[in-house]
Amino acid sequence: MRHLSSLLLCLFLFAAPALANASEEVRSLLKDKIDAVLMLIQDQTMDKALRDDQIITIITPVFDYQTMAKLSLGKKYWPTLSQTKQEEFSDLFIERLQQSYLEKLDLYSDEKILYGEPQTKGKKVYQPTTLISKDSRIDMLYKFYRAAEEWKIYDVEIGGVSIIQTYRSQFDGVLSEGTIDDLLEKLKTDGAFVIPAPDAEAARAGSE
Repeated sequence: MRHLSSLLLCLFLFAAPALANASEEVRSLLKDKIDAVLMLIQDQTMDKALRDDQIITIITPVFDYQTMAKLSLGKKYWPTLSQTKQEEFSDLFIERLQQSYLEKLDLYSDEKILYGEPQTKGKKVYQPTTLISKDSRIDMLYKFYRAAEEWKIYDVEIGGVSIIQTYRSQFDGVLSEGTIDDLLEKLKTDGAFVIPAPDAEAARAGSE
C-alpha cells in the first residue's frame, strides 16, 4: 500500500505541471486569436469583405470544423449518410458557421475580453471568457481538445448555450420530418440556422 501511495504521488506531481502547461497553452492561443480579431473589427478603415476574409484566416486553424459538423448531426444521423453527403453537409455547415460568426462580430466594436481560469476536463481544456461592451456582458466558454500537437476548438458555449447542441436541435427538427436533402437545402438559405447569442442581440435591439 505504501508503494502504491508513493507511485500515485509521483504521478500527480508529474501530471500537475503538464496540466498547468496545457491550460496556459490554451489561454495563450485563444487570447492571441481574439486579440487579432478584435484589432480587425475595430479598424473602421478596412473594407468589410477584406476584413472578413482575414478574420476567417485567423480563426480557421484553431477550429476543428469537421468534428463540429459531425457532432452537430450526432450519432443518430451522421453514420447514416454516405461519404458524399457527409462532405456536402460539412462544407455547407462550415460555411454557415463561419457566416454566423462574422454576423455576430458585426454586433460589436468596443469589446473588452476577460479571461477566466481554464478548467481541465481529462484531455480537454475549457477556457471561460467574458465579453464586455458598453451594452452587454456575455459569458463564453471555449472547449478545446488536443489534436496531434495542436489544441482545437470543438464547441463554444455562449451565455451557457452550446452552439453544437443548438445546431443539433435545429437539424433534428428538420430531419425528424424530412430528409438530408431538405436539411442541405435549408443550409443554403441565409439565416435558416443561427448561432445563439440572445444577450448580444437584445443589447443591439435595445440600442436601436
